[in-house]
Amino acid sequence: MTFDKEALKKLQAHQEKWRKERLEPTLAKMPERAESFTTISGVPIERVYTPLDIPDFDYQRDLANPGEYPFTRGVHATGYRGKVWTMRLFAGFGTAEETNARFKYLVEQGNMGLSVAFDLPTLMGYDTDEPEALGEFGKCGVAISSLRDMEILFDGIPLSKISTSMTINSPAAIIWAFYIAAAEKQGVDKAKLRGTLQNDILKEFIAQKEFIFPPKPSMRLVTDTIEYATKEMPEWNSISVSGYHIREAGSTAVQELAFTLADGLEYVRWALERGLDIDSFAPRISFFFNVHNDFFEEIAKLRAARRIWAREMRETFGAKNERSWLMRFHCQTAGVSLTAQQPENNLMRVAWQAMAAVLGGAQSLHTNSMDEALALPSEHAVTLALRTQQILLEETGVANTIDPLGGSYFVEKLTNDTEAAVYEYFRQIEALGGVLPALEAGFFQSEIGDASYRLQLEVDKGQRITVGVNKYTNDDPITIPILEMAPDGYDRQVARLNEVRSTRDQAAAADALASLREACVNDQNVMPHLLACAHAYCTLGEITDVMREVFGVYHEPLYI
Repeated sequence: MTFDKEALKKLQAHQEKWRKERLEPTLAKMPERAESFTTISGVPIERVYTPLDIPDFDYQRDLANPGEYPFTRGVHATGYRGKVWTMRLFAGFGTAEETNARFKYLVEQGNMGLSVAFDLPTLMGYDTDEPEALGEFGKCGVAISSLRDMEILFDGIPLSKISTSMTINSPAAIIWAFYIAAAEKQGVDKAKLRGTLQNDILKEFIAQKEFIFPPKPSMRLVTDTIEYATKEMPEWNSISVSGYHIREAGSTAVQELAFTLADGLEYVRWALERGLDIDSFAPRISFFFNVHNDFFEEIAKLRAARRIWAREMRETFGAKNERSWLMRFHCQTAGVSLTAQQPENNLMRVAWQAMAAVLGGAQSLHTNSMDEALALPSEHAVTLALRTQQILLEETGVANTIDPLGGSYFVEKLTNDTEAAVYEYFRQIEALGGVLPALEAGFFQSEIGDASYRLQLEVDKGQRITVGVNKYTNDDPITIPILEMAPDGYDRQVARLNEVRSTRDQAAAADALASLREACVNDQNVMPHLLACAHAYCTLGEITDVMREVFGVYHEPLYI
């Protein structure tokens, strides 16, 4: 143990003396600003923290060295001194041509990896010209309706040399097939591709709501991709279990972590039921977390995340390979924290959030642009977002030592409390029968809705301050430049889509779709069949329609 029991008794007596002789007279003269202080998530914050708050703290069990189980201090023994985090800015808007130009610009400015944002029709499995897609082209990302679009998106970008993250979920397997096919057309062996497929359908049912198929066939598709990557693409992360959108939907930090980890453990169970060995696939599971404004709470959340995952992989699932115990994660600063009022203030919010991500040990980081509460980011705004990370790395010194807050009484106590609260949620989920029964009962949705409501009440009452919104406001006009997309983008996209449909080998496309249908019906792994569809230039909508016919379409029930 770190703390001697006799020393703790002496400290307890000293604290009581300090309270009477120092604290109470000071409070009489200078009352505190509020009756109580809490994190954004509502966790009470004490006035001061001492060894009394972590009396059973054991360095080796609870903290250990960097790169050492349970990895509270990080997954690498040298931290950022040896390998800096990947600066990976999320990008995508309009057509593949426009987004390709933004990708190339970001790489020229020092962006280390690509991260693709797709538009809503693509996320929902529709071609750009389908009636359901009307009015949504390119608004929140790039439109990808076929392999042709994917080829253009990465034209001039060597996929053998750069890693790519794709934020896609319900049609993730299809979009991944397009990407693999585009790489193969570049002459790249798929086994050498590096990147991450978000592919986290559970958080769609919980928070983001961009689902297509019912939960069980959706989970079957995720498991297909995990199996395919395990056997064919050893450098690829087939899933990024994502708390980011759970937090954006209004959850607390504890709920974000608990629900994300519960989802991750459920994917492990499905892969094991498929017959995969845990050490064959667990090292390629990655995570994606939100980093909000409450600086220390976010750091504690990330530290607790690594510790819980390591223990669950080793002790619950019996993983033997140390790489299976490692939680590797990408972070993104909190989009929900950005304000349309005084948008330049978002630069400061993002900088502090980015620092929390780095102090928490992120492997990869996206920093939001200051204008994202108003529009897709302009080139000027996205450059400042990237420069924020570069200044953090090159000028502040925060990457010079590993886990500099490790050993802080406050941070260690908050980390422990976060871990305990996560396990309490695990117990509630288990009592409901597991993740899918809890999902069907509306448990996750209700918890997030209640948390979001409580926070909004605090903001409305002025109990929780948002600078420029409910305090320090002004009516100055917004002067920052706003991105405008090419007005002819939709017409160009539809023309290309019609050309693909009319010039492809129609018999090959029909055969590929028929083969896919058979695989869906007969519980075969769909990935080889999706690759055949991609190479035959079947469109996203055509492929998704086959799956809709076999699997059905999910309509969320009304939870009361």
